[in-house]
Amino acid sequence: MRTVIDIDDASLEAAKKVLGTRTKVETVNRALAEVANRETRLAFLEHLDAAARDLADESVMSSA
Repeated sequence: MRTVIDIDDASLEAAKKVLGTRTKVETVNRALAEVANRETRLAFLEHLDAAARDLADESVMSSA
């Protein structure tokens, strides 16, 4: 589906640099995918943080 939008050129160039993309379409699609997957990444980081706290807790590790 084709959509016409006005994109800030400076933001687009900054996003291209961060994402390593070459075209406007690639950059916008990649940025949208990154935002859409943000909650999944945050949940995974919370899981890792909880695991790290367990590993540092002597009472948890003594029964491991």
